[in-house]
Amino acid sequence: MIPFLRALFVVENCQLSQHYTCMCGYSLLRDPQYNKGLAFTEKERDAHYLRGLLPPTVSTQQLQEKKLMNSIRQYEVPLQKYVSMMDLQARISTHYGHIEHHEISYSLVFLVHGAMIHVKLSTKYGSGGLSALNYFLIEERNERLFYKLLIDNVEELLPVVYTPTVGEACQKYGSIFRRPQGLYISLKEKGKILEVLKNWPERSIQVIVVTDGERILGLGDLGGQFEDFANHNAFELLAKYGTTHLVFNDYIQGTASVVLAGVVAALKLIGGSLAEHTFLFLGAGEAGTGIAELIALEMSKQAKTPIEESRKKIWFVDSKGLIVSSGKNSLQRLKKLWAHEHEPVNSLLEAVKVIKPTVLIGSSGVGRTFTKEVIEAMASNNDVKPYLTPVKPLIVALSNPASHSECTAEEAYQWSEGRAIFASGSPFDPIEYKGKVYASGQANNAYIFPGFGLGMVISGAIRVHDDMLLAASKQVSEENYKKGLIYPPFSNIRKISANIAANVAAKAYELGLATRRPRPQNLVKYAESCMYTHVYRNYR
Repeated sequence: MIPFLRALFVVENCQLSQHYTCMCGYSLLRDPQYNKGLAFTEKERDAHYLRGLLPPTVSTQQLQEKKLMNSIRQYEVPLQKYVSMMDLQARISTHYGHIEHHEISYSLVFLVHGAMIHVKLSTKYGSGGLSALNYFLIEERNERLFYKLLIDNVEELLPVVYTPTVGEACQKYGSIFRRPQGLYISLKEKGKILEVLKNWPERSIQVIVVTDGERILGLGDLGGQFEDFANHNAFELLAKYGTTHLVFNDYIQGTASVVLAGVVAALKLIGGSLAEHTFLFLGAGEAGTGIAELIALEMSKQAKTPIEESRKKIWFVDSKGLIVSSGKNSLQRLKKLWAHEHEPVNSLLEAVKVIKPTVLIGSSGVGRTFTKEVIEAMASNNDVKPYLTPVKPLIVALSNPASHSECTAEEAYQWSEGRAIFASGSPFDPIEYKGKVYASGQANNAYIFPGFGLGMVISGAIRVHDDMLLAASKQVSEENYKKGLIYPPFSNIRKISANIAANVAAKAYELGLATRRPRPQNLVKYAESCMYTHVYRNYR
């Protein structure tokens, strides 16, 4: 499971100030759901037979978090942080050594995916000599501390545990693998899948993340509910089960919802309605066509026109050029909807010049395809759109990791002479151009799928409806327009997710797809009450 998923929407039915547990001793220390490490109080250590199993000091969760962040920040390379944290999940053996300093007393804390290692080293020396260095090495797996760390430092750590670092981790997964973190079903398990599923230790399961890995790094991560299937499988599975089962494909539906949210927000900066804009996509895979279909759906609802008419405002360029009707018979099924009447066009640059899009979206997975000439053509296209004030092209480079991004934020701003509104799948630092600082937005699915999943859970929805995706997209973008941002900061992700959950749940009730009764009077407050709490429990 993507690590921050639990932090955002795992439903907890019992959040008591005093919690009873029958575990004690090392069993308690080794259970990540209950362990608090050095934060166990003196009374708790006596009551649960922890006396002597922990160093004789009591810490707070806040201090643990501070020490952990200090340790993580010692690493300069993001993948090194990722790999080092993975390595520190394993049990550490005791070491002895000598050191030439007079006094050392410090703590190192490392944690990833719910497992944390707290290493406390301390030694004191005489005035002129050396003594043995004592190491107090405690293996800790501490879920609540991990998620507190992630929630409180989400803007700093999200690029490490998610896009873009996780893309590099996918590429090098065979080299950095240390321990399994999921359920694996291969051809060897054919005919034994039920037995495999029974081996999973948890029984109360609310969300399952499934992938066959065929499209990992298409836009780049390790899966989100049901994704990273190759195009021919992804659409077939969604079409087969979408009307009868509660399934959600993050590449097709989640990416579409978050991009639509950014596009709708961008209208406040570039002017016009959806129907007044022309869209050009580079890449006609599951992500791109999913985005296009949701944009067309929202456009048709706003303009009160058939969706077939809305699709005519959206064009695609694939590896063979502009998708046009003359080549319709040879196209994959998912591309045929976007094959319009036009002369063949061989390149993206030529397509930009003849189609004159106001919105350019990249979902190709190929880096640096939005060249200087393409960006300059996008900027000049908007000069002939009288209803667009001010003149600003919207450029969205979705592909991950950053090396696969169709262009960088710096390229988009410089080549458009500061006129572009830019968003990307990977995060980019703010850019200064001609004395002005430009901050780009990140079109990250993390804005959508945690809140969307929570909305499904709290409403007891029986299936996903397109109107739920539209409801989710309307809650993402809300501020920072003066900076040219079309997405809010991730520091507000819990609040955003609660609002999305409430909107999605409300739409489920409206469509008659919700099964949890009675409906809560205040869905936002109910969503917040059901979110995972990272604060330590007090044990009796």
